[in-house]
Amino acid sequence: MILIIAEKPSLGRNIAAGIGQMQRRDGYLEGQGYLITWAFGHLFSLCDIETYQPQPNGSTRWSMQNLPCFPKEFRFELRKGENKRADAGTVKQFGIIASLCNRPDVDTIVNAGDADREGEIIVRLCIQNALKSPKALKRLWLPDQTPQTVASALQDMKDESEYDLLAAEGYARTFIDWLYGVNLTRYATIRTGRLLRVGRVIIPIVKAIYDRDLAIRNFVPDVYYAVVSKEKTNGEEIELLSKNKFEKNQLQRAEELCRLYNETGAVVTDVKHKKETLFAGKLYSLSKLQNFLGKKYKMSMKESLEIVQGLYERGFLTYPRTNSEYLATAEKDKIRQILAGCRKIGYPVKFKDSKWIFDDSKIESHSALTPTYKIPTKDQLSEKEMQVYSTVFRRFVAVFCEEDCVVSKTEISIAVGEAETFLLKGMTMLEKGWTKYDDYTQKDKILPNLKKGDPVKINFQPKEKETTPPKHYTIETLNNYLKNPFKEEKSAAKEADAEGTDDDSADYKAIFEGLELGTEATRTGIIDNARKSGYIDLKKDVYTILPGGEFLIESLVQMQINMDKYKTSELGQALKKVYHGSMRVEESVALAQEEISAVFARDPEPVDSVIGKCPLCGGEVRRNNSFYGCTNYKDAGCKFSINTVICSKMIPVVQIQKLLATGKTDLMDGFVSPRTGKAFSAAFVLKDGKAIFDFPPRASEQPTQEPPMGAGGEAPPPLEPPDA
Repeated sequence: MILIIAEKPSLGRNIAAGIGQMQRRDGYLEGQGYLITWAFGHLFSLCDIETYQPQPNGSTRWSMQNLPCFPKEFRFELRKGENKRADAGTVKQFGIIASLCNRPDVDTIVNAGDADREGEIIVRLCIQNALKSPKALKRLWLPDQTPQTVASALQDMKDESEYDLLAAEGYARTFIDWLYGVNLTRYATIRTGRLLRVGRVIIPIVKAIYDRDLAIRNFVPDVYYAVVSKEKTNGEEIELLSKNKFEKNQLQRAEELCRLYNETGAVVTDVKHKKETLFAGKLYSLSKLQNFLGKKYKMSMKESLEIVQGLYERGFLTYPRTNSEYLATAEKDKIRQILAGCRKIGYPVKFKDSKWIFDDSKIESHSALTPTYKIPTKDQLSEKEMQVYSTVFRRFVAVFCEEDCVVSKTEISIAVGEAETFLLKGMTMLEKGWTKYDDYTQKDKILPNLKKGDPVKINFQPKEKETTPPKHYTIETLNNYLKNPFKEEKSAAKEADAEGTDDDSADYKAIFEGLELGTEATRTGIIDNARKSGYIDLKKDVYTILPGGEFLIESLVQMQINMDKYKTSELGQALKKVYHGSMRVEESVALAQEEISAVFARDPEPVDSVIGKCPLCGGEVRRNNSFYGCTNYKDAGCKFSINTVICSKMIPVVQIQKLLATGKTDLMDGFVSPRTGKAFSAAFVLKDGKAIFDFPPRASEQPTQEPPMGAGGEAPPPLEPPDA
């Protein structure tokens, strides 16, 4: 008997459909020599810090006493619910899995987790915790969930050991993310008195949006002079823009260049007409699909992933969490079958054996997203499901369309003596080809009717212009940044111009080496967590930073916690080395421990340190979890205290020290009015032993704010452990 353990019930049902004639039991299916059961995604999670390093008094409050925590051996337990106990359904299902694993008639156990590193370890953990004696272990790897693919894959299962390196990468990622998330989330939360979710990937994502928004906010337009001619020749206006630009104090130089160009004159030196075949865009990876859906339909990444995942689970699309836009050469026969189905319903497609489509060197685990042979009818899909499915389907048809898109391209070279040559580019469509089936928005651009040797009328003039600020991140530009954070951002026009024909070797090199921030499988969830945590906002398809995100990043800077793209990419590269077998899991974990240890080692102001004298009673003022307060609170009833976080800003200890020593802090930026949501700047001064705001002269609307102390002038209560 063969036991198949699926990652979730829906996958179990689809596997059963590929086998046929299965009987339902309590928590599993049986028939045809198979048993099929399932997890509910993650049944197991890593134990919390207190399992390894319990606090002496048994307290569950977060404390610096058991930080940092570096387990010698990581331990897993059944996932707990909100009541901190394992859910009854989870306990029951794992009991069923354990019972089936140890049935005497079961001689082979099959891991049918999703075809990625996360799915690999989800089922492995179930088997490892359930199995009492060794049995044969196999892996079922499904690029899609159609009955045909399931039946074929069951005949071609490999030993589970062949996926040991994939599992090793999955465990390494899990351990590293736990170390960062648990240690630094607690550390930052205790230091600031406010829950801060600190993670290996979420921080560089939030920081990218923070940096971009601050660059926009602080942008000061600068004047410069462009050199432009816009005159008519033979009745048609010709605009020429010089590559030379001049700063605002160089107007005279700009005028001199214009005079020189106008005296020299312009002439057409070359005219080229070329008929070309315009290629369709590449097949979709998950992020490129999300880019398109975000731009056209304003779908968030979370929504689009949920829809495409559902279409995959219903057998209409291939595995969605792919980072590739190419197909594997071994899939050629499968693609021929899908194309035959497309032809039956009237689409003019043919098989194309091209390196632009099939390229094993640009596939890590999964090929590009494509439809399967199972084509849904309109009444089977909702409006949004149809939007997602048709986007993938239309791109597939465009790539394999038998009708070429033919265009006429024109290039006209206009020279101003030997000083500068201007290149005009135009294009007209001759045959629409694949553009009838896939999105294509570029309009015809017809150039003036000029011949080589024709004089061109010019009148160059300096034109005053202003520099423009950078643009907010969109779903598309943020995704592109995360895939290769070290690549210069292209303009939308350049991206469109290069679509389908650009050399993407650098992008795939970055992905395969682990330079990307997060992965196709994890980025959507991490970005959604950043939104839920109040760090970033998404309106239509544009991301902006929120006050909570500003507080997060600025607090980490003040605490000297450096989690930029370089650190995250360094660990990402370590994970890839684990996957390729050139680094052990323990070595990658040691890198994370080294970085985390450095944070705790350089903490310049530990909690409970004395920072100055109380202005009310002369006692010691200490830095506590969430406030600075006088130690004579209990004995003498002194009520001096100042919160560490005021109006969404973390108040640095050095400023409180300065306040206690001199009676005034420096002017500080980054406060946010709780009433209006507007940012403002202020200092603190001592008045009658209390700290109050001191606003700069001519400040615009300032919030009405009580003295920045604890509630009622009393020290705030100790911080309870948040539900992280």
